This record gives sequence, C-alpha cells and structure tokens, in this order.
Amino acid sequence: MHRSSFCYSKFTSCNFISRGERAYDIFSRLLKERIIFLNGAVHDGMSSLIVAQLLHLEAENPSKEISMYINSPGGVVTSGLSIYDTMQYIKPKVSTLVIGQAASMGSLLLTAGEPGMRYSLPNSRIMVHQPSGGYQGQATDIMIHAEETLKLKKRLNEIYVKHTGQSLKTVEAALERDNFMAAEDAKKWGLIDEIVTQRASSEEE
Repeated sequence: MHRSSFCYSKFTSCNFISRGERAYDIFSRLLKERIIFLNGAVHDGMSSLIVAQLLHLEAENPSKEISMYINSPGGVVTSGLSIYDTMQYIKPKVSTLVIGQAASMGSLLLTAGEPGMRYSLPNSRIMVHQPSGGYQGQATDIMIHAEETLKLKKRLNEIYVKHTGQSLKTVEAALERDNFMAAEDAKKWGLIDEIVTQRASSEEE
C-alpha cells in the first residue's frame, strides 16, 4: 500500500524511511529546518529550551540563518534577556517573525532580530511597556526590589533604543504604559522591518 512520505498527528510528524518510520514532535521537525518557535509566556523553562536550540543550531552550522517565529504575551524579564543575549552572541543571523502577538518581552525579542530581517504577519499585534513587579516582605527588601526594577527598566529602554533607532526620550514615553501597535505602526516605530503576507517565491520550501 502506498504511503506518503510524511504524516502529521497533532504535534507529531512521521518521516517514513526504508526501515520503518521515524516520529518527530512537530517542533523538532521545525528545528530540523532551523526554525525556532517561541510560543507562549517567557519563563525559565522556555528560555532554557530556546537558548539550547540557538546554541545547537550554531554548532550545527555557524553561518546559516536561523528563523525565530514569535507568538508570546511576554513574561519574566531575566528569562527573556537570556534569550536576547544568546541571539546577539551566536554567529548565525537570527531573523524574527511575529505570528499573532509579540507583547512585552516578546516585542523585545522580535526587534532583536537581524536588522532587515525582522518581520510581522499583517494581523499581528505588538505591545511594548515598562517592566512590572509586585513584592512583599520587609520595607528594606521592597526597596531593593524596586531599585532592581528601575535598573531593568533602564536597561530595557537602552535595548529598544539600540534596535529601533528611536531616541531614549521617545522610548521612555512609549513604554510608560501598555502601548499596543498594529504591524504598520510597529514598522514605523522601528520594531520590525517588513510586513509579509506570504513567503518569497525564491525561498525554498
């Protein structure tokens, strides 16, 4: 009986080979094509996985582009910064594409892609804002955490300035409250470079 070369079931991809079939979860199948899918809230577990994938793909081929697809509401700042630093550290260029939403830390990772290779689908939403935190405990500890939040806010502002080309004053004003943008607004602001509706015809499938 004839069987197709691939089958898909929920999150599994089956690749038929001469001695049977080899099953991949769908995200491993994407990774095989040098595509990293950053999906959901950013936290320590997710960031460890994304960092490991970036390092693995660099070791596999340090000169070949990596594609990162982002659909995230944001999350833990330090977890996101570990992904950001790794994107800047590795040798391969990392293109970014927002699918759905890139909010908070998701928007920072979106704009951290290789210049000229930061994309959005037409109906995606991007949101920037300042970091937030709630603390309990002794007054001195609360003050320490508040100071750390202000330091993180300053550092995040500097990163947005670097990747968008906006002035520090403009970035500070934009991040003062939740600031939602359509793809076209994000392009004007410098968070992305292009809005795409379909793959380029020259791109290999």
